[in-house]
Amino acid sequence: MTALTFRNIHAISDIAAADWDACASDDAADGRPENPFTTHRFLAALELSGSVGKGTGWTPCHLIADVAGQVLGVMPLYVKTHSQGEYIFDHNWAEAYQRAGGRYYPKLQCAVPFTPVTGRRILTRRDAPEDLPLALLNAAADMAERAGLSSLHLTFCTKEECAIGTKAGLLPRLTQQFHWLNQGYRSFEDFLAQLASRKRKAIRKERAQAQAFGGTFRRLTGDDIRADHWEAFWAFYQDTGARKWGHPYLTRRFFDLIHHTMRNDVLLVLAEIDGRPIAGALNFIGKDTLYGRYWGCIEDHPGLHFECCYYQAIDHAIDQGMLRVEAGAQGEHKLARGYLPAETHSLHWIADAGFRKAIARYLDAERAAIGEEITLLTDYGPFRKSGNPD
Repeated sequence: MTALTFRNIHAISDIAAADWDACASDDAADGRPENPFTTHRFLAALELSGSVGKGTGWTPCHLIADVAGQVLGVMPLYVKTHSQGEYIFDHNWAEAYQRAGGRYYPKLQCAVPFTPVTGRRILTRRDAPEDLPLALLNAAADMAERAGLSSLHLTFCTKEECAIGTKAGLLPRLTQQFHWLNQGYRSFEDFLAQLASRKRKAIRKERAQAQAFGGTFRRLTGDDIRADHWEAFWAFYQDTGARKWGHPYLTRRFFDLIHHTMRNDVLLVLAEIDGRPIAGALNFIGKDTLYGRYWGCIEDHPGLHFECCYYQAIDHAIDQGMLRVEAGAQGEHKLARGYLPAETHSLHWIADAGFRKAIARYLDAERAAIGEEITLLTDYGPFRKSGNPD
């Protein structure tokens, strides 16, 4: 490790895709990365489309670790001037720090913008030294400190990364999402058979209602996705974005770029009437996980959201033998549809010692509350209890 050097790049295009992906996707099987969101092509689509970069509050400053000119590790880093698009909320931290006379922004964020999906954030080659993740993490914290930034945040990192960071003195945070797990189901009916009778009937009724909207559902991937499908989905995305957070994070060009570079990593679910798309859900495909990302519609029909986003995703996962479906952040309504609570993790380095102590106390209390909530929600889930034959 004595020859290890660190450098920052301010555009993902400043590193060869093969070098980045050797760290981010070295465990790829048949060309399918475990997590599509940390690939060079996904991060490049965000930057080239203007979804991140100048004027967005997300300034790329990715960290690269080299030995003798060979890239051994990388971290997707951004200087942030706000807390939008992260889904691990620290707005109250910023408000408290600024009330006390501090300056919370800019901060340093290790994340995939607008993507609340767990995955490795400290990306190293499979043959890299075991202590490289810790070295990269320390280098990122040093970078934040030298730049006079208030904090460093690794959001939606893995449990293993969280353990490394905690030992290094960063503050761990526990949050939760709702994930669907495939227990070896051969069909959707196999899945339903594991639910309590009342929940099973409710899902059947909801699916029947949604499928009576007057059209058909299509699941498209790869070359079956056409340019006009993205035009339709852009209308859906704009409608949802305008209602949820004021304006969409992604630009129109982002969808054109992923069509050219990632359409084999995409599952697009469309609801169509007479061949005209009226609603849709965009999913990304990992090695063993389907990731639900965006949904929208131009016509309202009962149950259409749940069918496009949740049930069609489950159908696809079962058909393809995938292990799980991650349907994005928040949403306790997912619980009744078979998506159970799952822990998510993040790490936080806070420059100011006094503020760091206050955040640590807050996170201790929050962790206990989240742990209790996960236990309660899991017990309240729709699955049949042991010994209950219904």
